[in-house]
Amino acid sequence: MKVIRFLTLIVFAFVIQAAAWAQAQVLFKIDGRGEFIITLNNAAAPKTCAHIMDLVKQGFYDGLKFHRAEKKPRPFLVQVGDPDTRNAPITDKQYRGGSGVGIPKEESGLPNDQWAVGLASIPEENILGDSQFYILLTPAKFLDGKYTVFGKVTSGMDVVTSIEKGDRIASARIIKSN
Repeated sequence: MKVIRFLTLIVFAFVIQAAAWAQAQVLFKIDGRGEFIITLNNAAAPKTCAHIMDLVKQGFYDGLKFHRAEKKPRPFLVQVGDPDTRNAPITDKQYRGGSGVGIPKEESGLPNDQWAVGLASIPEENILGDSQFYILLTPAKFLDGKYTVFGKVTSGMDVVTSIEKGDRIASARIIKSN
């Protein structure tokens, strides 16, 4: 009887976790690469997810270029979200721009695992985020607690892995809402 109760609790815990991730999904189409889906975890980071969803609805990410693709000496992350990348070539400058609507850091408690999506911020001002986000190509536990992890890539990991600095988002659309 105790074993059945224990197994029931484990199954229930998995169902709860799956429900937490069964949130909004955003489909990103990348010129010349394909598409990937980010599933947002509204339960863990509601303000951040709402902010990102608002930006997607406004078409903010359409036409932006990835200004970071850290792959050497080993894969680390790709990053996008600065509007200065929309109409100019990507250079080695520091991209610190955003939508202009900063939001406070949320303690989501989500780990910086492979495929985690986190709200980027200026390290010395790590209290606000905006439109820039990173996608981890490998686990980065040293980032835990430093940035708001608000989602994860749940489809198209091969596309994310292939992204290079300067690749352009053709479109970002909500394909499933909360």
